[in-house]
Amino acid sequence: MIFSLPVPTLLLYSIAIAAVLVYLPFLLVGWARVQVGYDIASPRLMFDKLPPYAQRATWAHQNSFESIALFAPAAILAYVTGQDSQTAGIATIAYLAARLLFSTFYIFNLPLLRSLMFAVASASTATLFWLSLTNR
Repeated sequence: MIFSLPVPTLLLYSIAIAAVLVYLPFLLVGWARVQVGYDIASPRLMFDKLPPYAQRATWAHQNSFESIALFAPAAILAYVTGQDSQTAGIATIAYLAARLLFSTFYIFNLPLLRSLMFAVASASTATLFWLSLTNR
């Protein structure tokens, strides 16, 4: 058990947490849109008016959709195949932490650290798939 939760429960909760992490960067984008004057008629055209940190937050938000599209099936597959190992729990926590840090590093324009967190999150997702497919 990790954080007093059985791994199968952690796998299911992690999908909901990952969904929240998708939208965290967008809160910053919303704030920046208000600062520059939100244009309800053409919100996508505002992108070039946003400050650089908000543009990077937009990209972090978009990348989060791509990431969760792989993580959610990996977590569901791990749940369905009964993964209860410490490795599955660690991979799940590592994914969530890496995605939070990924967005943070993206917004603060730290590309090397951002890339490292992308790699950690990708490896975590791959680990869940591997554990499920090999039934370890």
